[in-house]
Order: sequence, then C-alpha cells, then structure tokens
Amino acid sequence: MDNSKSVKMYKEAEQYIPGGVNSPARACSSVGGRPLFIERARGARMTDVDGNSYIDYVLSWGPLILGHRHPSVIEQVEKVLKQGTSFGAPTELETILARTVTEMVPSVEKIRFVNSGTEATMSAVRLARAYTGRDIIIKFDGCYHGHGDTLLVAAGSGVATLDIPGTPGVPKEIITNTLSLKYNDIEGFKSVMKEKGDRVACVIVEPVAGNMGMVMPQKGFLEELREQTSMHGSLLIFDEVMTGFRVSPGCAQELFGIRPDLTCFGKVIGGGMPVGAYGGASDIMGRIAPQGDVYQAGTLSGNPLAMAAGIATLEELRKDGVFDDLESKTERLVNGIKKAAEDAGISVSVSMAGAMAGVFFNSGDVTNFEDAKKSDLETFAAYYNGMLEKGIYLAPSQFEAIFTSTAHTDKDIDLTIQAASEVLSGINR
Repeated sequence: MDNSKSVKMYKEAEQYIPGGVNSPARACSSVGGRPLFIERARGARMTDVDGNSYIDYVLSWGPLILGHRHPSVIEQVEKVLKQGTSFGAPTELETILARTVTEMVPSVEKIRFVNSGTEATMSAVRLARAYTGRDIIIKFDGCYHGHGDTLLVAAGSGVATLDIPGTPGVPKEIITNTLSLKYNDIEGFKSVMKEKGDRVACVIVEPVAGNMGMVMPQKGFLEELREQTSMHGSLLIFDEVMTGFRVSPGCAQELFGIRPDLTCFGKVIGGGMPVGAYGGASDIMGRIAPQGDVYQAGTLSGNPLAMAAGIATLEELRKDGVFDDLESKTERLVNGIKKAAEDAGISVSVSMAGAMAGVFFNSGDVTNFEDAKKSDLETFAAYYNGMLEKGIYLAPSQFEAIFTSTAHTDKDIDLTIQAASEVLSGINR
C-alpha cells in the first residue's frame, strides 16, 4: 500500500503542529505508524490522499452514525450554509434540536448547547457544584470526560494510549477535590460515599465506558450510583458524549433504565459538526445564566450548521427499525471478529451496545481500566496494521471503541470479518 503522500504531508504538519496532529488520539505512534491524511469520504468508506480506500469504523470518533455525507444531513447543512455560517444570535434551529433531545431523553427538560464534549462536562460539573454548594467530584479510572483540568485524572482515551502520567500542567490544588475510583467497583464506591457523601457535589460517569476500549457496566453498578447520589444529595451526571443516541434512541440511560440528574452530549447530536451540550431537570438547569447565576457562554454555541446536522441525524435515528438494524450489524461484526481470533488461537474479550463495540486482546473479562491495561498491545498493533493494509480503518489504540453506522453494508461486515481472520491467523503463525 502506497502512503507516500500521507507521509510527506505528515512530515510537513510536524513542522507547524505539535506531533503533526490536532488531537493526540489521531497519532499512530502506539501502533508504530503514522496517521493517514484523508481526502474524501462517503457512506462507510474513506479515501486517503494516496487514493487508498478504507471501510471506516472510526466514523470521526463516533459522530457519523449515518455514515459520511448522508444525503439528509448534507441537504440540511447546504440549506443553512446558503443563509450564513454563524450569527451570534438565536435561531429556530436551536429550539428544534433542543425540543428533539428533550422528546428522546426524558431526563432532559432543558438543554444548553456548547461546542465540544469537554465544554459540556466542565460546565455540568460547575453547575453541580453550584447547585449543591459542595466541592468534591467523583469520576472513575479510565473514563475520559474531556481535557478540562478537574476531570483529567486517571483518564482513558488518548491519555491512556500515550501513557501520559498524571496531569502535567494542572496544579494539584485544582484536582484535590477530584476522586477517581475503580469502574464497576460497587463496594468501593459505597465505601467512599459513606465517608464523604455529604461533601460530594456530583458523580460523573460514562454509563458505557467507551474511552478505555468499551467496557459495559456490571449489573447493579449504575443503579448503585443512582441510589447513593440520591441518598446523599449529590447529582449524578451521565457523560453520554459517546453513548448518546448511539447505544439506543434514548441513549444509555434508556438502555439501562437509569435517570441521571444531568447529561452531557456531543458527537451524534452534531451529525459530524462541532457540538456539545448538557441538560437536565428544569430546576437544576435554571441556575445557568442568564436565567440563573452560574456563568457559561460561547461565541459559536448553537451554531446553525451544527444544529441543522444534528436535527437531520436525530430525525433519521427516530425512524422505525434503524436501531434494530444497527445492533444486528454490530453484533455480527463483533461475533465474527471474536470467532476469527479464537480460530487463530488468540485470546479476545468483546462487548457491544447498540452501534458501538469493544475488542480486547485479553485472556480475561474486561470490567475496568486495570483489566483493559492487561491487554496484549503488541497483538493489537499487529492487528491494527494488518487490517489497515487490507483496507479496514480502525482507531489506532486498544483503548478506543469500534463504531458502526447505518451506511455499513452486509458486504462491508463480511469483508471486515474476512480481513480479521486473515490478519489474526497470520499473527499467530
């Protein structure tokens, strides 16, 4: 496979951009490679600057649940583009998307749009602290909630991939009130709440942990978070930036039947455009300025292009049978890769929910970040590079999820499983 143009572009990018990329997750150093430079995409396929085509399971890191350049999304964005790109003033599109989210997610009565998942989580935490009058926040090891100072503790995603220690650049005083606990450890969480619960402002969690490779919550874990926070007067925040409208039409909270106090969104609700949001009960959200006294603002918040793309995306997802089809595709893909690994004599642990999945080269079940870090990273690197050679585009990290879309066809799934079988059998020779 010729990647000469990508290599040349990467070398030039390194002269002007730290590491040659504008997000560490795009770097490929952990798998011994360089990032590809993409020229165009449509449906489930991307084409790089060298003309190589790939079946895409990254999908812009999750937002493109309808695939690239879905006709409905493009039509709506083009319509708005002819009217303007940004006004710095309200548009009806903001209200339409806000109403759509509240209809699909009952726990959200009011919502505030921002420009990224990081803005959403940091704003939700600030709101929770103001609402409760408390300082301590609890998160979980391997859950990544963006790069806000207070939450960049024991984070997953690119932080785990690059093995970055601690939080350089973040004063210890800022993270003194951030406690990071083991994901799925019910008894450990209960113990901390028993000791500190009356000082805990909020518990923030990825209901399905997608930033350590995708780890499902064990039975009773989310239920205990809800019970303990309610008991101690703390707020429960679901970070659904990744899972929102991807694991079910009503997000992970619908899938598991848990009603959080606040929810953070991103990715899918922008249909591929930069977006984030946080929302919850009216009385809590009423503390946000200008209605209340908790300040948060953004020049491009509610950008009409992002609102239009989000509306078009959610309208497609609300159609009958869409999620059944997505789940069926994801299940077939995951089961196919699992069988390919087992046939090759390679240990693997898999998980899935809706249109996202996790594949760990690990001999045991993965229930937390410690388990995920025991995965065979050398095998993953060989697998990643082998799949890339066969035209399958995966995230360049064991600690990232796999995403499927409505654009993936049965043929795409079959080709991917076949590629996995060939690559994995070759690794174990």
